[in-house]
Amino acid sequence: MRTRLTLSGLLCSVLLVVPLMLLAALTQADEAFDQALEQFAKGKIKNVQQGVTLLSDSEDERVPKVLKHLLEGQLYRNRDTDQVVYITKEGEDLVWVVPVAQDDAEPQSAKDRRVKRVGVNNRLRSMIRTTLAGINLKHPEAEKRAAAIRELLGDLDEDTLAILKKRETVETDEYVSTLIATALALADLDSNDAEKQLAAVHLLYDSLEPDVRIALKQKVDQVTDVKLRKEIEKAIAHIEGQIDFYEKVKTVFFGLSLGSILVLAAIGLAITFGVMGVINMAHGELIMIGAYTTWGVQALFPGSVEYSLLIAVPAAFLVSGVVGIAIERGVIKFLYGRPLETLLATFGVSLVLQQAVRSLFGPLNQSVETPSWMSGLLEINPVFSLTLNRLYIILFCFMVFAVLFVILRKTNLGLQVRAVSQNRAMARSMGVRSEWVDAMTFGLGSGIAGVAGVALSQISNVGPNLGQAYIIDSFMVVVFGGVGNLWGTMVAGLSLGVANKFLEPFSGAVLAKILVLIFIILFIQKKPRGLFPQKGRAAEG
Repeated sequence: MRTRLTLSGLLCSVLLVVPLMLLAALTQADEAFDQALEQFAKGKIKNVQQGVTLLSDSEDERVPKVLKHLLEGQLYRNRDTDQVVYITKEGEDLVWVVPVAQDDAEPQSAKDRRVKRVGVNNRLRSMIRTTLAGINLKHPEAEKRAAAIRELLGDLDEDTLAILKKRETVETDEYVSTLIATALALADLDSNDAEKQLAAVHLLYDSLEPDVRIALKQKVDQVTDVKLRKEIEKAIAHIEGQIDFYEKVKTVFFGLSLGSILVLAAIGLAITFGVMGVINMAHGELIMIGAYTTWGVQALFPGSVEYSLLIAVPAAFLVSGVVGIAIERGVIKFLYGRPLETLLATFGVSLVLQQAVRSLFGPLNQSVETPSWMSGLLEINPVFSLTLNRLYIILFCFMVFAVLFVILRKTNLGLQVRAVSQNRAMARSMGVRSEWVDAMTFGLGSGIAGVAGVALSQISNVGPNLGQAYIIDSFMVVVFGGVGNLWGTMVAGLSLGVANKFLEPFSGAVLAKILVLIFIILFIQKKPRGLFPQKGRAAEG
């Protein structure tokens, strides 16, 4: 019984002491932070230096922010209150003051003469950078530590090297360890020891960090040792070869993203043109309606931007599909067999749709917000990164293609569409309601155009003329790939997108489009039915 009481007492003591210890540690950190601000408020360089030393010992989470503002010359003393403040200038006289010690404080305005900058000199700047490096290198996230080392690569001194060497012994992340080794090798490159320099060049041989290439190029002009010079030249050539390779990969990626947009814009047109032989000049406006549907969904659910695309995709498909069926039932069904009249009628419909949207939502472009999971970059290495919105569009294009392929190959609707496209008379004699198939096919193609509008809304503003920018490209893709052929549309769209991106650096964007158009004209002289010709009504016509 006595033992149990003793253990209970010990446990209670621990439960009381631990919070007190944590509270004491937090209080100590706050005291060091407050003392540092008091030193900054005195304004003399020696006091600022003492303040930086105090901050280096403090574990307050505000320390990096304060040091960064001090380094950038944005830390001031308010003459009226002796508070240390952040400053953001607006206009010539007016400044906004935010007290350092209170992150949630309301900004206040003040005149320039009522505040005085906390002064720093070059020695202090070096000290601040070293302190910041030490703090950032202890950050629990590896990405933050890597970013801190990258900032140091171009500005290494003895203090930062000492911090890096200390960090090297405890670092657990492989990529961060590689960056530390790169930084230390850059320092060795400037040493007087030839062996150490040679070892550094070998270590930097595969590095794509921009600072490494700059350092090697500067060094090659200073070196007198023939062997070392050759090794540096070899490393520079190797790095530039890798950069050139990744530049080509980047061009292919941007070409594929452009090609995916072309495929999304053209694939609906390929269905309607291939099955029904209708030259639908209103196809671009159906894309525009899909984009406006995306904007409308975000306007209806402003607090759900992250999930709005999940609603916008089916909504855009339905809205554009219904509009497409209405166009087919109201206009096109009276003009079958008269392609020129169909072209003119759908051109008129496109003008009506543009004006209707302009009257409803105004002539100005609308901005569609991109979800956070589609923003930013996927960094592969220091010279090659992929923009997430374009990467998602490529994946979305393949998903749409796969779904459409399954619909046309595995469903009853797909079977009837293929039957009508290959031989309409035979299909009707077998009991297929060709008029119903026409309406559903036009609705399907229009719905896909609406889905394309959702993708386009993520890379450009939404406006009444959005579809006009893609209608010519869509017809080029359909004609080049082969009318009514899904695989042809996919191959044609992606290849034209990549070709455009490879031509643009040499000829410019406009001339690149003209060259591609000339190529397609020459190509269809040799193969009038495109890359993958298909038998069907269009081919028979």
